[in-house]
Amino acid sequence: MTSLQGKVALVTGGSRGAGRGIALELAKAGAYVYITGRNAGTPQEAQARTLEGVLAEIRRSGGDGAVIRCDHTNDSETEAAIRQISAEQGRLDILINNVWGGNNLPIWNNPFWELPTEHWDNMFNSGVRAQLMTNYYAIPLMRSEGAGKGKLIVHTTFWDEYKYTGNFYYDLSKNALVRMAYGLSLELAVDGIAVIPLSPGWMRTEVVLDDFHTDEEHWQEVTELQTTESTAYVGRAVAALAADPEVISMTGTPQKVGELARKYGFTDIDGRQVPAFRIS
Repeated sequence: MTSLQGKVALVTGGSRGAGRGIALELAKAGAYVYITGRNAGTPQEAQARTLEGVLAEIRRSGGDGAVIRCDHTNDSETEAAIRQISAEQGRLDILINNVWGGNNLPIWNNPFWELPTEHWDNMFNSGVRAQLMTNYYAIPLMRSEGAGKGKLIVHTTFWDEYKYTGNFYYDLSKNALVRMAYGLSLELAVDGIAVIPLSPGWMRTEVVLDDFHTDEEHWQEVTELQTTESTAYVGRAVAALAADPEVISMTGTPQKVGELARKYGFTDIDGRQVPAFRIS
């Protein structure tokens, strides 16, 4: 599939988790993919948990891209990353705001007054603000070719209508990303740039697999993981959105990966169409 041939994409936080899955699927669809993050690795390293490891996977699958080491909590590094893309490509068609710092503390479902306030820095400074500043520097480049170009900004987040996630800071930060996307969708409508908050289900990220002492080859042996989805699933949702010529009709509206699978007809890597995640 090369429906994104000639497109330039940026996936922030691309060394692991959802970012890795999205970067791989965009590259398989033909996009040239920049991946950013703090864990760059070296060209000799083929580890999946480094940016260089993901780039090696991209190239093994026939795609292409580049690595930019970037700490998105440092505005000057974010600006430099966008400046590099501008100098090398002169354009940016797809921006995936995926960088997230919220996993440095356990996300307990304790009452707000019992939670460590460090969650604010982890989720808002390293997550919400990092995505905001990536938008700040990237949007002028995305707008530079004029309106009506079918470009796309995606914020990976969590959304289940107005149900409470159970953790005050997580709920607040994820809803902040939904509102950020909504506000930008209004401001960028005239430019033809769609902005979509995208909610995956329970993904088998490296952290989840480690927590259950398993891997992608053996997860089906773990009862608790039966309803999970691979990180490729959200990647396929992003690739489908980016290839949709009518994606602007969805701008500003939260989307769930499981619902997009039905809309566009894609499946997860095991052939399942995993339903959209719901809070019970």
